Parts: sequence; C-alpha cells; structure tokens
Amino acid sequence: MSNRGAERMDSLTALGRLDDADIDLAECALLLAGLDRPEGDLSPFRDHLAELVRDVKADLPSEVARDVSRQARALADTVSGKYNYQGDTLTYDDPQNANLIRVIERRKGLPVTLAILYIHVARAQGWSATGINFPGHFLIRLESNGGRVILDPFNGGVQRDVADLRGLLKQMTGIESELEPGHYAPIGNRQTLIRLLNNIKLRAIAAKEGDRVAEILDRMLMVAPDDLSLLREAGQCHAEIGNMRRAIEALEA
Repeated sequence: MSNRGAERMDSLTALGRLDDADIDLAECALLLAGLDRPEGDLSPFRDHLAELVRDVKADLPSEVARDVSRQARALADTVSGKYNYQGDTLTYDDPQNANLIRVIERRKGLPVTLAILYIHVARAQGWSATGINFPGHFLIRLESNGGRVILDPFNGGVQRDVADLRGLLKQMTGIESELEPGHYAPIGNRQTLIRLLNNIKLRAIAAKEGDRVAEILDRMLMVAPDDLSLLREAGQCHAEIGNMRRAIEALEA
C-alpha cells in the first residue's frame, strides 16, 4: 500500500472513533473514495467542495438565509443547476455512482452520494441538514425557524411534499405501504456512510467478487468499528475467501 493509501486508512480509522456529530461527512466519503485511487491527490476535490459552498453563500443574501425554502432553492440552483449534478438514471448500478471522486468528475451518482454533497454544502452555511430514514431512496431534510422541507438530490434537488413521498414509498416498497413517522427520522453521519458503502458491497456481492466484498466490509468497520453485525459479516466473508487471520480477528471482536 502507498503512503497516501496508508494515511487515508489511518484518517478513516480516526474518524470512525469520533462521536457521530463530529464526523465530516464529505471528507470521510472522499477518503473512502480515495482508497480506490491511492496515488491520487484529493486536493482538487476538496477545492471543488469549497467552491460549491462559496457559490451557495453568494446566491443567498444573508437577510433571507434563515428561510428554509430559500435555502432549498439555493442548494438546488447551485448543485444541480449551475454544476449539473443529477442522478444517474441510465447506469444506476454502476459502482462509480457510490464513489464521491467519480461523482464529482462525472456530475452524476446515487441518491446517497449526491445527498452527501447537498448536506456538506448546507452545513457549511450553518444550516440544519440531515439525511432521513426513507426506504430505498436517500432524501435529505432541511430545517430552519420551525420550517422543514424534504429535498430529493437525485432528482435535481426538487422539494418533496407528502403526496410525493407517499407515491415514492409505494413505488419503492409496494402499493400497500403507507408513510410512518420513522420515514422522516434523521439518519446519522455514520449510518449515511454505511449506506453509501453498502451500495458498493451489494454490487460486489452480485458480481461474486468475494475479495471486494471483504474489502468494503473492512471499510465499513473503519467507519463503524463497534457494529457487531458488521463484525460478524466481515468474519464470515473473510473465512469464505480463506483469510482466516482476519476472520478470527473480526469474530473475536
């Protein structure tokens, strides 16, 4: 492993030990993506994130910055409008869509990857932004002054009302499904990253790439080192590919 790769592993391990609220979502996603490009420089991508932050700030006068609807429009106008970030509807299952570096380069990705961009830019303005526990399609929630909006980064940052969410839920989970309070519940930084990595893991499982599955599980454990279900899954996966030392470590833990 290169020096850069080792440094990123160390940084991710340190981030995984932080309290959930202290995890820098976009930085962690960049480091995870950088593990697949160990010789690459992350500075241009950090610079791009800073550029998004500056442009949203310039787009929204300070006197209306506490209006949650204006916040939502400023995010959508900049991220999806000016910079043309969109959901990848044509090659949705392409693993590149869950890699933040490739998403920045290609300007398209999965709902959760695009949401990480939106959340990062919003929080950098001092706004309250979080993912929500909506099944099958990652959405984000903005809150300010008692107001709340739900945004869909995959579809250009469009604001979703209750009727939209009900229709989306039925599309994702079946016609009998109904909205519940839990569907609006916030999801933490750590679980957002796990959801991101799970997309890569599931595609590796479908391709029967056992070594890649084990690699992604180990990355999940850097982010969530105390997750018992992940430790068990990693132990079983490493055993299946013959890496008994790592299997024993995970299962003992």
